[in-house]
Amino acid sequence: MTPTKEAVATTYTIDATDRTLGRVASEAAHALLGKRSALVAKNRTHPITVVIENAKKLHLPARRVAGKVYTHYTGYPGGLRSVGMAEVIEKKGIEEVVRKTVDGMIPRNRLRTPRMKNLVINP
Repeated sequence: MTPTKEAVATTYTIDATDRTLGRVASEAAHALLGKRSALVAKNRTHPITVVIENAKKLHLPARRVAGKVYTHYTGYPGGLRSVGMAEVIEKKGIEEVVRKTVDGMIPRNRLRTPRMKNLVINP
């Protein structure tokens, strides 16, 4: 009988200074999915914490901030809601934009919420 290998709690730190939003979010999603670990398993979450530091120093072009629109549907007739990136940054901060971007890169299944709980964003 072979012993089962347990994943060791790991923390990955990503410095976002002068990097684009997509590249930072892609690296964070890659780590949250456990693909940087030797014990990759698609059917379980790994004890991996991803810390994104210096989120306020991200390189966000003015054209991206003005042009990006987040939409969602409430489920009611006429319930299509749209919010611009500038408004999200103003109300909730750059952390919410980073969180939404990483969340969009994680597969939509039951493991999405537990994986996103392992994401820590420091301004």
